[in-house]
Amino acid sequence: MRRDVFQAIADPNRRAILALLATQLLTLNGIAEKFDISRPAVSKHIKILEQCGLIDIKQQGRERYCEVRMEKLNEVSDWVEKYRKIWEEKLDALENYLTQLQAKEKKNVK
Repeated sequence: MRRDVFQAIADPNRRAILALLATQLLTLNGIAEKFDISRPAVSKHIKILEQCGLIDIKQQGRERYCEVRMEKLNEVSDWVEKYRKIWEEKLDALENYLTQLQAKEKKNVK
């Protein structure tokens, strides 16, 4: 199954893992120790994050370290930015309309 960044960030545990890895390099066990879910559940989340390209797992001796790849989140940022512009335009139009209504009301009151 092909996974994308949006699927990865849909889960709060995966978002928490990304936030954790954004500040430090951790082993798989080091990540699992930070969560109140089972190690197999953490491993599943790590696998999904890796499939989505949000983390790399590097072998160093007997340990496997997870490193975050935040640049993949640009897909999310780009998508949000597109809709932010649309909503800003709609809100600007609403503000203009309300300003016109207020001007009419002031004119009618006098």
